[in-house]
Amino acid sequence: MSIAETLVQNLRHLAQRTGLARASSYRLFDIELKQRIPLSPSLARFVFTGPEVARMCTMAPDQRVKLLFPSADGLPPQLPHEGDWLKTRRALEAEHRPPMRTYTIRALRREALEVDVDFVLHGETGPASTWATHARPGDRLQMVAPDGEFPGTPGGYEWRPPEGIRHVLLIGDETALPAIAGILEELAIWPDRPNAQAFIEVPHETDRLELRCAPEAQVNWLPRDSGGWRHGQGMIRAAKELATLPEARQQPGKPQKIKEVDIDTQILWDLARPADNGFYAWVAGESAAVMAIRRHWVGELGMDRRALSFMGYWRLGRALD
Repeated sequence: MSIAETLVQNLRHLAQRTGLARASSYRLFDIELKQRIPLSPSLARFVFTGPEVARMCTMAPDQRVKLLFPSADGLPPQLPHEGDWLKTRRALEAEHRPPMRTYTIRALRREALEVDVDFVLHGETGPASTWATHARPGDRLQMVAPDGEFPGTPGGYEWRPPEGIRHVLLIGDETALPAIAGILEELAIWPDRPNAQAFIEVPHETDRLELRCAPEAQVNWLPRDSGGWRHGQGMIRAAKELATLPEARQQPGKPQKIKEVDIDTQILWDLARPADNGFYAWVAGESAAVMAIRRHWVGELGMDRRALSFMGYWRLGRALD
C-alpha cells in the first residue's frame, strides 16, 4: 500500500470512529489560487490552497475532479456546502450558474494545504481557459473532489492495472498529459517495473516536458505543429504504427463487434477489466481520436478489449459540462 493510500485509510478509520463519515464520496471545497507556474507555451500549473484541502484525497494519478468557474456575471462560484450542491447549481439562472469542467489532480499535499491542477492554455475560448488566461493569486474557485473522510472508495479514476503487469501502453493528448505524467512517476517507484511506453500528442514542439519516469520508460512526444497534424492524428498514428502491441495480436485476427458511441451526445468511457497481467493500455484524449483507436484495436485487430481503457476526455467543438 502506498503512503497516500495509507493516509487515506487512516482518515477513513478516524471518520468511522468519530462518526464523521459522509454519505457522498465527493464534496465541495473552497479553494483559491496560490501560485501560477508556467510549464510550456500551452501548459501551466495552478497551485490551489484552502483550509479544507487537508480533507481532500486522491487515489490514483488520473484522479478526476470538477472545477467550478466564475459565472457569466463575473462572480466567483459560491455554491453552498450543505445539501445537494449539484441540484442548487442546476436551479440557478444561466447568468449566475458557475460553469463546471473536469480536471485531473496533478499533486496533492494535504499537510501544506496545496493541490496542483495543470491547465491547457488555449486563449479565451471558453470559461475555463478564459479564467486560466487571466487568473492571478487570490482568485477563488470551488472544486468537487474526493472526501478523505468517506469510508469507501471514492471512484473517479481509471488507472487500475492488474498486479504484476508486464507491459503498459499510455496514449493521450495534452488533456491527458497530467495523468500520464503521474502514471509514469508511479511506475518509476514500483519494485518490479513493467515495460512502459507513452505517446503524448501536444500542440507544439516546445510543449515537451521533462517527466520523472523510469530510465527504461519510452516517452514519445508527438507535436502537432511539427507533424502537420490535426487534433488526434498523432494519437492515432501512435496506436497504428508506433506502439508495441501484444505479439499474439499483431496480425488481424477475429475482428470483434464493438458498440459504437455517439460521441457528439455521449461520453466515450470503455474501461479495462484485465484477465491477465501481460498487457494493459490506457488511452485518453479527444473523443474522435480515442474512438478511432478503439475501432482499430478491437474491431480490426481483434485485441482483447478487457486489457484496454478508452476515455474520451473532450470532444472537439463541444463543451462537456
